[in-house]
Amino acid sequence: MTIGAIDSGLFRRVLRRHAAAVVVVTAPGPTGFTATSFTSVSLDPPLVSFSVAKTASAWPSVSSAPLVAVHVLTAEQEQVARAFATPGIDRFAAYETVGSWHPGLEGVPLLDGVLAVLTCRVVNHVEAGDHVIVIASPVHAEHHDDDQATPLVYHDGSYTALRRWL
Repeated sequence: MTIGAIDSGLFRRVLRRHAAAVVVVTAPGPTGFTATSFTSVSLDPPLVSFSVAKTASAWPSVSSAPLVAVHVLTAEQEQVARAFATPGIDRFAAYETVGSWHPGLEGVPLLDGVLAVLTCRVVNHVEAGDHVIVIASPVHAEHHDDDQATPLVYHDGSYTALRRWL
């Protein structure tokens, strides 16, 4: 038996079983996109990562940005996720119908009302198939003060929320 890669259809079906927090990554431009690939990489030094398709409309701006912001969305922000996930539109114009933003460090757009936001200095790009993994070092952080707020989650092709068990 030869060991080879699985086909992309099966790969997508399997990964749909994985629940992931939904974030919006923004960069000066302004530009932004919805991602579920965000993860912590290292505590010492603090590093995070996310991936973006090389064909994504946001990639040219993200690829040259020294700083980006990663916004963890609340369970109530599904429309924000959808605005930044829709291809072929002005995503910030679509977002402004459901939320507001302001410029942060070096002009990085910061979305208002999110669960948490990390402004990060980009430290590396790693090519990985049809995507690029962006590794970044947080330089500023803010989080929602409500301990009962829950993140927006993407699972099996749908947005959902976590339920707190008390």
